[in-house]
Amino acid sequence: MKKEMKSSLMLAVNPNSKRQKEDFYATNPKALLLLLESLKEDGIIINKNIWECACGEGHLSKVLINKGYNVKSSDIFNRGFGDVFDFLKGKNVYEGDILTNPPFILAEDFFKKGIETLKKGNKLLLFLKVQFLESETRYKLFKKYPPKYVYLYSSRQQCSMDGDFKKYKALTQFYTWFIWEKGYIGETLLRWIKPKLKQESIFPPKPEVMGIQNAKLI
Repeated sequence: MKKEMKSSLMLAVNPNSKRQKEDFYATNPKALLLLLESLKEDGIIINKNIWECACGEGHLSKVLINKGYNVKSSDIFNRGFGDVFDFLKGKNVYEGDILTNPPFILAEDFFKKGIETLKKGNKLLLFLKVQFLESETRYKLFKKYPPKYVYLYSSRQQCSMDGDFKKYKALTQFYTWFIWEKGYIGETLLRWIKPKLKQESIFPPKPEVMGIQNAKLI
């Protein structure tokens, strides 16, 4: 089996389809809005300070800003939003929560770096394919760092290449939110995200959010 085809199968995508060269697949903001509603209903509080460390064009950051969070946004590539910063090479501790949809091929690296970067008691929220639960290597990681929650959707969510939600509409993957709380040792709690949102606008973001530039990361 060719290397390219094997990698595609591991990623659970069509091996004949063309991957975005930087693995940029933006998350439809609806996916985060659904999670935030479920967290609120379950009484789970996330920090008011959040770092979106693979922000792309700001789809998740804008939702958080609209909801009143203090958001730091960065990405290794300049996509016109946030700071240009390589999260995996950072050395500082972040005093807040980290929330992102990392490139799936780097998901394990983002997980390890996120745990390293957080202070005890703070949370790491990663939007990942359900396949992240697989593999013997991750089994060992989960035994050492168990997710506190895994939030499953009752319907598939949209991630689109280059952030083009109109062109790439297919819902081919089952995405979930993995939530770690640094220092937590215990059983992983499985939760379901309800399929419906309260009536609110998802696109476009509020005018004051458009073009926002965040303070430089130290």
